[in-house]
Amino acid sequence: MRSAKDFFKPLALGAPTPLREIPFKPSRMIHFFDPSNAKMAAKVPEIAKKCDVMLGNLEDAIQADNKIAAREGLVKIGRTVDFGACQLWTRVNSLDSPWCLDDLTTLVSEIGDKVDVVMVPKVEGAWDIHYVDRLLAQLEARAGLSKPIMVHAILETALGVANVEEICSASPRMQGLSLGPADLAASRRMKTTRVGGGHPGYLVREDPNPANENAPRATAQQDLWHYTMARMVDACAANGILPYYGPFGDIKDVVACEDQFRNAFLMGCVGAWSLHPVQIDIAKKVFSPPVDEVLWAKKVIDQMGDGTGAVMIDGKMQDDATVKQCRVMVALAKMLAEGDPELRAAYGF
Repeated sequence: MRSAKDFFKPLALGAPTPLREIPFKPSRMIHFFDPSNAKMAAKVPEIAKKCDVMLGNLEDAIQADNKIAAREGLVKIGRTVDFGACQLWTRVNSLDSPWCLDDLTTLVSEIGDKVDVVMVPKVEGAWDIHYVDRLLAQLEARAGLSKPIMVHAILETALGVANVEEICSASPRMQGLSLGPADLAASRRMKTTRVGGGHPGYLVREDPNPANENAPRATAQQDLWHYTMARMVDACAANGILPYYGPFGDIKDVVACEDQFRNAFLMGCVGAWSLHPVQIDIAKKVFSPPVDEVLWAKKVIDQMGDGTGAVMIDGKMQDDATVKQCRVMVALAKMLAEGDPELRAAYGF
């Protein structure tokens, strides 16, 4: 058994020292683009100005005969585009595919200093992360990189969900997790063909009216992903990494997209995937704390003083637990306001 002290030692001679704490940068939207699509690639510099994260997708949605073109396109974009404050991520092909090894080898060697995070699909256990961890260390050492590339895993299989805690703690590189609802639904044999979001058949129904058995009974649609999202958030929080909601496939249904993103935000997720430019502003809005709640949180913190005891504010009791909640909200607001003058003014910083 390895000593716990070895956890933060490089896994290859000459590789950069692993991170002891994952940096929490704005990542409200992870905007996917196809590097093999010339029109989409041409828009990257402009879209990057309004995004926290741009992700060059090499996996699903990229046809097999375009895999190499996508990889080469991402290298070109990484070399030529100034992303400014926007992070550059990539989603490589799955570990059991014929493209993954070349994805990692090429990207680390060619633009390893530009890539912040490698998203690994269909992670099923710590063993998948251990493989990527060691390989990245070897490639970083060979490329002479000074900072380690972080790893983000997608929960897309039942086995991955069963092993989520071990996945989160598998490596100091672990940056976060995303929920992959479509592949996960197939893995679980769920009876839905939707990509994320709710389902009209997944509901609870009001009891019959004893006075009128034929009276209409109200129903409420439930969230298919609540359990998995909650478990993912807990696993991430326990290991100091970041949880994200994944894709919402119905691009036209912006209302339901906003609802799903807000559910994720309220439960503890820090961002979501954006599959179309229309979803960028939705994610930016939802994953930025509401102005009224930030102002309320600041008020509670000011009146709580050292954070101990209890006070009554506007008829509501506040104590050390509520001030901790308020500090979470204010800390996120401050981080986002640093790069956004409008938020800074709205929040009063």
